[in-house]
Amino acid sequence: MKGPLFYSKILLFGEYGIIKDSKGLSIPYNFYNGALKLDENPKQEAIESNESLQRFATYLAGLDKNLVRFDIEKLQKDLDEGMYFDSSIPQGYGVGSSGALVAAIYDKYASDKITVLENLTREKLLKLKTIFSEMESFFHGKSSGLDPLNSYLSLPILINSKDNIEATGIPSQQTEGKGAVFLLDSGIVGETAPMVSIFMENMKNEGFRSMLKDQFIKHTDACVDDFLKGDIKSLFRNTKQLSKVVLNNFKPMIPNQFHELWKKGIETNDYYLKLCGSGGGGYILGFTENIDRAKEALKGQKLEVVYNF
Repeated sequence: MKGPLFYSKILLFGEYGIIKDSKGLSIPYNFYNGALKLDENPKQEAIESNESLQRFATYLAGLDKNLVRFDIEKLQKDLDEGMYFDSSIPQGYGVGSSGALVAAIYDKYASDKITVLENLTREKLLKLKTIFSEMESFFHGKSSGLDPLNSYLSLPILINSKDNIEATGIPSQQTEGKGAVFLLDSGIVGETAPMVSIFMENMKNEGFRSMLKDQFIKHTDACVDDFLKGDIKSLFRNTKQLSKVVLNNFKPMIPNQFHELWKKGIETNDYYLKLCGSGGGGYILGFTENIDRAKEALKGQKLEVVYNF
C-alpha cells in the first residue's frame, strides 16, 4: 500500500505576522514529500512513525464531530497493520513536515471531505483551514492550519487576513534569471512551540506590538504585493527592510552563528535573509538579485535555490 504524495511548503512571507493578520504567501515545494505506507518489514523509523500516528488517531477521535468526522475504525485497522508516514520532509526545518502528514490523513480518512476538484469557494477554504488547524494543533500546540492546506491543495495560497484566504497564481519562474529565492540550511533542528511562546511573550510588550504593526506587517504586506505583481525592484527594497526588522527584533529566532551573516547581507546587498517558518533553526530563507554573488558570499553554507526571478 502506498498513498498519494503530499508536498512540503514554503511560507515566503508572513511568518509570525499572520498570527496578527498580516498578509502571507505560501507556495508548495515539490522537492520534499511524504505518503502513507505499509511495509512487510518496517524499519525503525517506520515503527516510530506508526507509534506517533497511534497517538494522533486517539487525538482525532476526540475532535468536534460537527467540524470533521474520520473513519477512525479504518484508520485504527490500518495502523494496527503497521501503517506509517514515509517522508523525505525534514522535521523542524520550517517546510511543513506535520502539514503534509495532516493532509494525507485528512485525504484518506475524513468523511464528507472537501476535495481539490470541487469549486473551492472562500468558505470551503476557510473550513479546510479550520479543520487542519485543529488537526495540526496536536503537533504544535497552536497551528494556523496553513501548512496542511498548502500541502493538501498543492497550490500557492494567498492570505489576505485571518478570514480571507484564496488560492492564487504566482509569476512563472525565469529559469535564466539571476534573481532567486533560496534556502540556507542552519544545520540545527528548530522547535516551533518554544519560538511561538517567545513571540507571544513579546506581544505583551507595547513597543514590540507597535513594531510588528508599523514595520514588520507593513513590509510583509508590501513584499507579498510586490511578489505577486512581479515588481522585483520594489520586492528587494522591501525584503531588505524586512530583513533589518527581523534582525533587530527577532534575535532569539535567528541561530547565533547566523547573526553576522544576516547583517553582512544587509550591508553588502548580496542577499537578504528572513525567517522560514518559526525560526530557531531549520531553514533560513534568502532572497538575492544575483545568485552567483550570493553563493560566493555564502561560501561554505548549504544553499538550495527554490525559485528564480
